Amino acid sequence: MKVIISEIPDEGLELELTEKISSDESIKIVTPVKASLKIDKKGSEVIITGRAKGTVELQCSRCLKAFDMDIDSAINVVYHPASEINKEEHYELKGDELDTGFYKNDTLDTEDLLKEQLVLNIPMKPLCSNDCKGLCPKCGANLNITQCNCLTSEVDSRLAVLKQLLNKKEVN
Repeated sequence: MKVIISEIPDEGLELELTEKISSDESIKIVTPVKASLKIDKKGSEVIITGRAKGTVELQCSRCLKAFDMDIDSAINVVYHPASEINKEEHYELKGDELDTGFYKNDTLDTEDLLKEQLVLNIPMKPLCSNDCKGLCPKCGANLNITQCNCLTSEVDSRLAVLKQLLNKKEVN
């Protein structure tokens, strides 16, 4: 949905949205995203608060299995006109400006906002479950499905010297 900034009333705008957001290489969104947004305008600044909920498809960082995860994200973003940063050759965001966005041509696209919020709330290492056993480092078997017969007690050859130290300590 496109929001025309100049048409936002003084008392603000409250929106209940259900948007089908297109997936791309950064995220695969499985369900339509539901959002409840409050949009306020102060001069050229646009302040958006609310919540967004959606389901994304991720890949487990341990077993590589694809799984769906529900994302529920709080939204608190301040938008400025893009012309503000065009005046400066280099614009660096400070710590208190990290929830800042920019809009062009008096238009704000809620689809971009919702997609951005979902991406920002994906865990760095997504897991299909907290007790995921992952893959065997030797044969690559999914340890959640099968039990392999690989010996995992082998010591890394780079650490073999340390094992010799332990053996010397046991003799003494």
